[in-house]
Amino acid sequence: MKIKLGLLYGGKSAEHEVSLLTARAVSQAINFDKYEVYPIYITKTGEWRKGSALAGPAESTKTLQFGLETSKPNSIASFLPVENDDASKLDVIFPLLHGPNGEDGTVQGLLEVLNLPYVGNGVLASAAGMDKVVMKQLFAQAGLTQVPYVHFIRKNWKSNQEALLQQMEESLQWPLFVKPANLGSSVGITKAANREELIKAVELAFKYDRKIIVEQGIVARELEMSVLGNDNPKCSVVGEVLPTKDFYDYEAKYEDGTTNYAIPAVVSAELLKKMEDAAVRAFKVLDCSGLVRADFFVTDEEEVIINEVNTMPGFTPISMYPKLWIESGLSYSDLIEELITLALERYEEKQQLEHSKDGE
Repeated sequence: MKIKLGLLYGGKSAEHEVSLLTARAVSQAINFDKYEVYPIYITKTGEWRKGSALAGPAESTKTLQFGLETSKPNSIASFLPVENDDASKLDVIFPLLHGPNGEDGTVQGLLEVLNLPYVGNGVLASAAGMDKVVMKQLFAQAGLTQVPYVHFIRKNWKSNQEALLQQMEESLQWPLFVKPANLGSSVGITKAANREELIKAVELAFKYDRKIIVEQGIVARELEMSVLGNDNPKCSVVGEVLPTKDFYDYEAKYEDGTTNYAIPAVVSAELLKKMEDAAVRAFKVLDCSGLVRADFFVTDEEEVIINEVNTMPGFTPISMYPKLWIESGLSYSDLIEELITLALERYEEKQQLEHSKDGE
């Protein structure tokens, strides 16, 4: 019997298109001899659409969007089994949702309530990893080095703009990077070199979130490491991002292909050890499971500064996460297999928990 695997993708997020690219790439790497793959698409308006089992890899993102059965808006029926029909039950869900309403713990909570196994991080890790401010506060508890930053919500900006501008100018050094707190893929991020640019950058970021974070720029190498596992995570080789633009923005990540990468990056044995230690500490302090990509800044003095972790990194053909594992000796298909195994392992462990005080 094949394992029934549901690919969950799309979503009400500015990263909707990234999710589609990821879903297509994953469909092309799955072993169809072992898995029965069912597409579950969430439109930008929150409409759920399900499809019959894919005959093979999706040729395009359009294949994953059109011709699927439409459920009622916001319905969860897309992956629920039909009553008294075991054949309709999915064995495991692979969430390929990026950003809010998918990567932030919302869908993970739904799957927990439905008692369905799913790939990747749980509710806490997903929620904390999505909110850059909460994530940084937890990193501080773990003793991880970070760049100086300021954060605030829209209401404070409207009522205390001058005071906030003064605070940022006094406590941070130019250039500054302005980011929505709850978004990824560099959407809504702007580099600001003066007050005028900073104000425009803040207004842009508030289009995507009610809370933003402003970080001090730093002259450093941009190094990344993939982490895989549950209770005993392991780290990949190190990769270096070499953007040809001013910074590593959305277009450079997903569209124009101008960014260069060094995989593996040239790092000393001592630096590698420090990065592995920081990546695992970040993984554990967020209580992660399955996968994360840990992003670092490394100075000329080899000081390791953690930037963030991504709890659902992209799986597109040019994504760093799978590339690092391929260079580490784990193929794309084997990586997906390992993630599904980890998901089922975590699910089985949870099933051993008691749900009544008397253990009955």
